[in-house]
Amino acid sequence: MTTEPALRVEPPVFEHHREPLGIGQEAPRLSWRTVTDLPDWLQRAYEIEIRDADADADGDGDGDGAPVYATGIVEDDACVLVPWPGEPLASRRSRRVRVRVHGRDGSASDWSPWARVEAGLLEPGDWHARAAAPPVELLGEPDGPAVHLRREFTVRSPVVRARLYVTAHGLHEVEINGSVVGDDVLAPGWTSYSHRLRYRTHDVTALLREGDNAIGATLADGWFRGRVGFEGGRTGVYGDRTALVAQLEVVHEDGTVSRVVTGEGWRCARGAVTAASLYDGERFDARLVPDGWSRPGFDDAGWVPADVVAFDPARLVAPTGAAVRRVETLAPVAVLTGPSGETILDFGQNISGRLRIRVQGPAGHTVTLRHAEVLENGALSLRPLRHAAARDEYTLRGDGDAEEWEPTFTVHGFRYAQVDGWPGAFDPEAVRAVVCHTDMRRTGHFTCSDAELTRLHENTVWSMRGNFVDIPTDCPQRDERLGWTGDIQVFAPTASFLYDCAGPLTSWLEDLAAEQEEYGTVPHYVPWIPLVFEVGPAAAWGDAAVIVPWTLYRRFGDLGLLAARYPSMTAWVDQVAGLAGDRHLWDTGFQFGDWLDPAAPPDRPEKARTDSALVATAYHAWTAHLVAETAALLGHEEDAARYAALASAVREAFRGEYVTPAGRLSSDSQTAYALALSMDLLDKPEQRERAGRRLAELVAFDDHRIATGFVGTPLVCDALADAGQLETAYRLLLQRECPSWLYPVTMGATTIWERWDSMLPDGTVNPGEMTSFNHYALGAVADFMHRVVAGLAPAGPGYRRMRIAPRPGGGLTSASADLDTPYGHAAVSWRLAGGTLTVTAVVPPNTVAEVDLPGSAPAEVGSGTHTFTVAL
Repeated sequence: MTTEPALRVEPPVFEHHREPLGIGQEAPRLSWRTVTDLPDWLQRAYEIEIRDADADADGDGDGDGAPVYATGIVEDDACVLVPWPGEPLASRRSRRVRVRVHGRDGSASDWSPWARVEAGLLEPGDWHARAAAPPVELLGEPDGPAVHLRREFTVRSPVVRARLYVTAHGLHEVEINGSVVGDDVLAPGWTSYSHRLRYRTHDVTALLREGDNAIGATLADGWFRGRVGFEGGRTGVYGDRTALVAQLEVVHEDGTVSRVVTGEGWRCARGAVTAASLYDGERFDARLVPDGWSRPGFDDAGWVPADVVAFDPARLVAPTGAAVRRVETLAPVAVLTGPSGETILDFGQNISGRLRIRVQGPAGHTVTLRHAEVLENGALSLRPLRHAAARDEYTLRGDGDAEEWEPTFTVHGFRYAQVDGWPGAFDPEAVRAVVCHTDMRRTGHFTCSDAELTRLHENTVWSMRGNFVDIPTDCPQRDERLGWTGDIQVFAPTASFLYDCAGPLTSWLEDLAAEQEEYGTVPHYVPWIPLVFEVGPAAAWGDAAVIVPWTLYRRFGDLGLLAARYPSMTAWVDQVAGLAGDRHLWDTGFQFGDWLDPAAPPDRPEKARTDSALVATAYHAWTAHLVAETAALLGHEEDAARYAALASAVREAFRGEYVTPAGRLSSDSQTAYALALSMDLLDKPEQRERAGRRLAELVAFDDHRIATGFVGTPLVCDALADAGQLETAYRLLLQRECPSWLYPVTMGATTIWERWDSMLPDGTVNPGEMTSFNHYALGAVADFMHRVVAGLAPAGPGYRRMRIAPRPGGGLTSASADLDTPYGHAAVSWRLAGGTLTVTAVVPPNTVAEVDLPGSAPAEVGSGTHTFTVAL
């Protein structure tokens, strides 16, 4: 029987990569986590050893040969995003890294397991591939047929290693010798293609063989050429032709390298995908599959040469986060019969994904699959989809065998699916829902004694999953699915607890900065496409340029991300300062305001109770303050003083324009008081006390129902709790009458709705045109649940310092939250029985925690498991 060592180190992580193959950083920062039962353990020093992975003779990472670089003992307690200590990586170069740590108590670990990292193509000159494009006559109208491209090649000697570097104008799926490369969905994802086009690196060593080989790819329009956006959308936003960019590099036993690249010599033809649209769905005719098309020896005499079109390799970037993947499959929980006799499957959960079917029938028979989030009068409710057909069609090959099919180039938001034209008796076991989203690592959980509140949290998780389909979107189902800045601005604290989303959001912020530089402002959504709105600044939406990087710094401890985004942050605050002028009041121009205030008419969601200028000025003060804090952290002392003075001036202007001496606000609304309290806009204690009481009075006047929109909702419970109105916050949180957080739960919701009343109490859908049943923004209250209800909060960047401060209330008898922090596993759980509160906390190694329990003096504890008991 073996025992775990008292002190061990997990394999190091590179930047925020789950899969450090083909990364874009030449000097990736390192993070490692120590696992130990030693109490109060703090790191004193570390050692890092780097070896050449390519020289590891047997490939097991056991260190064949001398280190490339060894730090020796470094007296430093850092273990998160530690600077790369060795020579920078060159393109294609791989290294193995391991770490050993030393504690302040004299303890020392063994070496961690090896972790491998490999650079992608870091310079534009590394690309030998050109863009191979199907001729225009093969493409048809946008969202038309997908096109195959192929080429054969010969491998003349044994292969040691093979890498495929690939991207596309459009969506792609690559095959080598009949096998699909990788498991990405909707590759290469959506970036601001005119600035950044993401490529991905695949290890394809196992797919090659000596002798004849073939590589092929299927291209569809996707975001590049297909329809994107609402109000009819746009097509051809980034170009009128799809194209493949692929570079296969093969390292042979004799040390030579051979390449197969896109350019001349590729041939193409249409295939079985006769139409592919992100919104409308996919049509697939299995009779048209060119059997063996991605294998050697296929007769492509009837295919036509691909064109070589221009592309700029300087736009190619490696990913900073995981790809979209199939992450889960769901079986139907019920088979329903619609009012016209139609077969409807209920999967029990609203998701982003598509269906996988297994069907047998005659050749030419077509099965149609339609998707919807909810039912209305027993039938699919299709009106909320607007101009998204969300319909997939499969035409059978009919060769006598069962045929399995799943769409490749589309995704839908749905809980219910209608199956039409099924040949023979329908078997629900033949259909599965495939959940597709960015393959992020789950990090945070919450549960409590109130089952409906726990379900609300689970709904928030599912809405994040459904709306992180490469970029953070508003909704996954209708003709929109855009990267709205306001949504992620309010949701970022919740998102960064639930999942390790630093990598994906780093990429999205790169796009935001690129488009901000092009347009001179932060667009309302990123990537930006011209639709109904003019590109221009809007408070709370454009403030994402400041608040999202700041949130990621606080939650993941990434100061480098703040440094990278600093020019974007300052450009935003400077722009707003110019708009506000010497009065320091942002009271001109278009604003979304407290969007979707429940009092707003269904067709006028911007008509909120709170003055939009008050909202805008409050945000201006807050983001100026955050930029001042950022400047100080980065050592920009003059900037720090300048932005601190600006924030102070805006706060003073806010008070002069919108606050009475007694602490009442000109907009007598929940959102106005939540903003003033949460963003520290009231300078006198008596003003704060009066504002807190007035907020509680307003909530009580509204029968403890929600009266806030996108802006006020994430703040109102915190504002109440901080003002000493905790029970009012709980009554608001636990309200079940509409509008409230729990009303949708009582109506059977499995995700967060866009509107508080997306479904009316009689089961009909809200008449507004804009009605989604999967929008994460209003689920931002989950952050309050983590920090205040359960009591687990960051008190320092990356949870290096934690705050354990549960605030029981609302009749709850227990709650818990756990989080996989950058330093390790943290958790808080509490139980209330007989007037006694028992709190158990887990503090990760190399961190400390502030403990602040009701009725007890604050204390500080080190790592380990701690139990506290207090009388309430």
